[in-house]
Amino acid sequence: MGLFGNAHHIDPASAQRDYARLMGHGEQVHAAYLLIRDTILFTDRRLVLVDKQGLTGKKVEYHSIPYRSITHFSVETAGHFDLDAELKIWISGSATPIEKTFTKGVDIYEVQAILTQFVAR
Repeated sequence: MGLFGNAHHIDPASAQRDYARLMGHGEQVHAAYLLIRDTILFTDRRLVLVDKQGLTGKKVEYHSIPYRSITHFSVETAGHFDLDAELKIWISGSATPIEKTFTKGVDIYEVQAILTQFVAR
């Protein structure tokens, strides 16, 4: 499903190992999702968007969003004909949300619960 631009769940322990160089001391990955070549990490401290760029994907942008910067977010569940769920996140100082699409196989309620757990602190 990754070829169609939809995210799917990856093992948090695997993501922890793969992105260990990005993590602060004691920071833990609680959930991770793969979107073609890009990755979304929900850690106990922040949301990390890993954006692989170019044809080879050698150039990578790491976008770190502290949960306190998230002003609000929304989820749109999958339907009968629209099989994808969507997550929109608004960051303080930006009028345009960050949008991510998840396959029907991903529990969007779980994604919302993870975000709620950290944003509500």
